[in-house]
Amino acid sequence: MGVNVKQLAAEKAVEYVMDGMKVGLGTGSTAYWAIAKLGERVREGLQVTCVATSRASEEQARGLGIPLVGFGEIGSLDLTIDGADELDGKLQLIKGGGGALLREKIVAANSTRMIVVADESKAVHTLGKFPLPVEIVPFAWEWTVAELAKLGGVPQLRRSGEELYLTDNGNYIADCHFEVITSAPELALALQAIPGVVEHGLFIGIASLAIIGRNDGTIDILEGESHR
Repeated sequence: MGVNVKQLAAEKAVEYVMDGMKVGLGTGSTAYWAIAKLGERVREGLQVTCVATSRASEEQARGLGIPLVGFGEIGSLDLTIDGADELDGKLQLIKGGGGALLREKIVAANSTRMIVVADESKAVHTLGKFPLPVEIVPFAWEWTVAELAKLGGVPQLRRSGEELYLTDNGNYIADCHFEVITSAPELALALQAIPGVVEHGLFIGIASLAIIGRNDGTIDILEGESHR
């Protein structure tokens, strides 16, 4: 049986969680393993206080006995552990494949440190092969999508079966196919300027450490400079 590289990276990240920390719990298939390992450490006596970035992660954490509090009770966080759909050598990320990009960005931006966990397939030279998720309001979505198309990508509204996909916040997601994003900071600014865009999946200057699990069972650790 082959090594589970997502689990490998996620469990390494949980080693950075120290007693008494306030921790943000990410969302997705790699963050799942981080939450599972954190639950194990909590059962062994680790004292932490956590917030979750999605309903799914919140339910998983509660089931494992991880202490969760409301955002108004915790202030800023020491650490957030989350996955990524793509990351480059500058620790610029594309996130949102799981649909929780807005909540993930709010939590990560209010953390002293964000650790990204991923398998080696997510590490790329240039962002863009993975469609960039953009969360948009349902009102006049046709106009917002038309503006997104002017930025050079091909936006497609995400669906869940026959219905349009709804985020935990009740918004739509437009997955924008760029293939290559030549300047993530410039694209981020252009996206933020479009009325109707709630948030986009480019995480720039937020992650400070990436832990990448490789198929041969090894781990790469990349350090970046957070802008915070």
